[in-house]
Amino acid sequence: MTEKSRISSVDRKTSETDIRLTLSLDGSGDSQIRTGIPFFDHMLTLFSRHGLFDLTVDAKGDIDVDYHHTVEDVGLALGAAVTKALGDKSGIRRYGSAYVPMDEALARVVVDCSGRPFLSYEVPRGVEAIGLFPFQLVEEFLRALSVQAGLTLHVSILAGRDAHHMAEAIFKALGRALDIAVSQDPRVSGIPSTKGVL
Repeated sequence: MTEKSRISSVDRKTSETDIRLTLSLDGSGDSQIRTGIPFFDHMLTLFSRHGLFDLTVDAKGDIDVDYHHTVEDVGLALGAAVTKALGDKSGIRRYGSAYVPMDEALARVVVDCSGRPFLSYEVPRGVEAIGLFPFQLVEEFLRALSVQAGLTLHVSILAGRDAHHMAEAIFKALGRALDIAVSQDPRVSGIPSTKGVL
């Protein structure tokens, strides 16, 4: 990885999943997503497009058992790729936020590339599944991403009734907020922290 080419690749293989993922933080929103879970593919495509990240995901998992392992492990792999692509985080804006509406739904996502994993997740309780995709897996993906990328991540649904719309607003807002946080600001000299490390 160089400062001009913030691209990383991660291979993650367990007894439950086999994932190959490539991420470019300075892309144009191109993606090739194959997880075997159509709705999750759709969400990752939205994340890529709205964050202007180039993202390739080839994941094989035990989806005949449950979607949980694949969704969580893709989150872990993506988080590891973010960490790897950012390097020492020199020159980044560090913070990013986005509000995204999707019809009646409104999501707010706020990101700090702090090196301190934390997820605050405020959504309505008992949201229905989206086809065969349990809405709970959105939180599992976000937690895994936060842990491996070292993100302080605040995700809130401020309005919404339709599960698909709420999930879509979250993934779009996540892409836009993370894009701002990882973007480089020529005014930032070194690490954007008074501690000198993130």
